Amino acid sequence: MSQLITLAVPFYNEAATIQIFADTILPALEAVPDTQWEIVCVDDGSTDGTLLKLVALARADSRFRVLEFSRNFGKEAALTAAIDAARGAAVIPIDADLQDPPALIARMVQAWRDGAEVVLARRTDRSSDGMLKRKSAAWFYKLHNRLSKTQIPENVGDFRLIDRAVVEALKQLPERQRFMKGLFAWVGFRTVTLDYTRAPRAAGETKFSGFALWNFALEGLTGFSTVPLKIWTYVGALCALGTLLYAIYIVIVTVMFGSSVPGYASLFVAITFFGSVQLISIGLLGEYIGRIYLETKQRPPYLIRKTYGGDDAA
Repeated sequence: MSQLITLAVPFYNEAATIQIFADTILPALEAVPDTQWEIVCVDDGSTDGTLLKLVALARADSRFRVLEFSRNFGKEAALTAAIDAARGAAVIPIDADLQDPPALIARMVQAWRDGAEVVLARRTDRSSDGMLKRKSAAWFYKLHNRLSKTQIPENVGDFRLIDRAVVEALKQLPERQRFMKGLFAWVGFRTVTLDYTRAPRAAGETKFSGFALWNFALEGLTGFSTVPLKIWTYVGALCALGTLLYAIYIVIVTVMFGSSVPGYASLFVAITFFGSVQLISIGLLGEYIGRIYLETKQRPPYLIRKTYGGDDAA
């Protein structure tokens, strides 16, 4: 019997890639035997013609279903919405830019049918990404996995296959500030990994700026580890110890050589240094308190304005 599998695809200002995506993805899906497909597309508040093109696809092909957000909520929210709406026995998140190869989907499905509950797609070659992005990604994975008990597989993005049991587990997680790579890793389940080479974007430009990637990394670090808070406890203790040793040194020098006029430079450096340490530690505390504040509001991570295609059309 044919199994229904869901493709979960976030879209944000991807009008230039939509037709290329459809023309590439459909043959790859049709090549998978004994499978029925639904493609859940989430328009994350696009400002170009993305929504119109997605709606046209849904009207032309019943396998497409489009969720229109009321505004831009971000990729993590769009991915969450697509997974929440999925009806398949398995779900495959994939980006619309086709940097993740649709040809790998057949192998992922076969690994799932062989017993895996999570099939990861790992990038062995990221030469299509810029040097800065590759280095910052490597730095992030290493730092995150040192600080957090939840280990995120290195060079593995959102492109993966997850079983229905994993989908139901993800639905139980109540976080509003969602870092999906961390949530995928946290739920666990039996996992296998397939390697692939990352391709350039099919069209358009990346929507993640350097600042957005930095915030994304910060979200991951603070969402799955309290070690940064503990680090600043040790930093404060070391600074206090250094201050005590310096005070002892001043007392000894004063007793042995008499008092001298204090220098402006040393006073300025001391005040600036300790002031900077305090501001950084307060900022770190603010990051965690901000997360608590947002979670206690219990606002939903996304709002759907309208659904197009499928039985949910409104």
